[in-house]
Amino acid sequence: MGRFSVVSLLLVLVIGCAHATFDEENPIKLVVSDGLGELETSVLQIVGQTRHALSFARFAHRYEKKYETAEEIKLRFSIFSENLKMIRSHNKKGLSYTLAVNKFADWTWEEFSKHRLGAAQNCSATLKGNHMLTESVLPETKDWREVGIVSPVKDQGHCGSCWTFSTTGSLEAAYAQAFGKAISLSEQQLVDCAQPFNNFGCNGGLPSQAFEYIKYNGGLDTEEAYPYTGKDGVCKFSSENVGVQVYDSVNITLGAEAELKHAVGTVRPVSVAFQVVKSFRFYKEGVFTSDTCGSTPMDVNHAVVAVGYGVENGVPYWLIKNSWGAEWGENGYFKMEMWKNMCGIATCASYPIVYQHKCL
Repeated sequence: MGRFSVVSLLLVLVIGCAHATFDEENPIKLVVSDGLGELETSVLQIVGQTRHALSFARFAHRYEKKYETAEEIKLRFSIFSENLKMIRSHNKKGLSYTLAVNKFADWTWEEFSKHRLGAAQNCSATLKGNHMLTESVLPETKDWREVGIVSPVKDQGHCGSCWTFSTTGSLEAAYAQAFGKAISLSEQQLVDCAQPFNNFGCNGGLPSQAFEYIKYNGGLDTEEAYPYTGKDGVCKFSSENVGVQVYDSVNITLGAEAELKHAVGTVRPVSVAFQVVKSFRFYKEGVFTSDTCGSTPMDVNHAVVAVGYGVENGVPYWLIKNSWGAEWGENGYFKMEMWKNMCGIATCASYPIVYQHKCL
């Protein structure tokens, strides 16, 4: 059976039993101006007339969800309802961050973990870092977006390739800083080719290990030359399309937030990893904090890019670029509480030193 949009599927399902629920002289029309009213009505016929059902219908319409059967709709509605209860319960607590329904609201935690997170990684490379501290006075706040070196937010899709986006995010910033122009680099090359350096494609990896691969492999292709597919593939790297080469990489000592702040404040954006816990996937805004996430090397399951820091309502935070699309969180970014190694944010931090390929 082919996949249908929610509108099309529900029209088929509802019209099939229309004798009991609709006047045949006033059927649901297939082509409508926005589909929302008809979609809401159709969902209510399948999952019942409740406030959660209406919220679910609007959610499915907004995110263009696709379900194949009425049973799947009922299942997704059940999952959505549980997630909605959790979101509303959290927001009543008045904490430093809020949650909201987003495109992940009809996924279980297990599905989310499979599609968006990587397996826990061994951050042994950062046990003793090699970042050099200086006497430079750190700015009180920092946002590397303000000087134009941070590339746009990307979306990793249904692949646990966050580590590749963390790698390219810090590399793109380093390139823009060094050469004064933007570049988009290939995550797919890392997914397909970086396994010899203890990375696992859509099943996870680490930026520090990706930098080593790029350094010894001869460079990283551009996005245009080696486009993203969001799934494991066969390595097709060509040195003719290299966009950037890594001369070396610098590791932040495990757990040393002062060292990480010095690097972010005085050098450039830094690749970091942390542990995503259940509530984080619905982050909307504010400074995220948690008393359930871990801070050891084996806890981290998601890699991102620290692009700055600041203070909000008296709470110091890291400003971090994610890879779940620009519609997630604060335009694709989030804030993480500073000075607690929150969720292991300073556990696996590193940044590259780059030079331009001679062909560019």
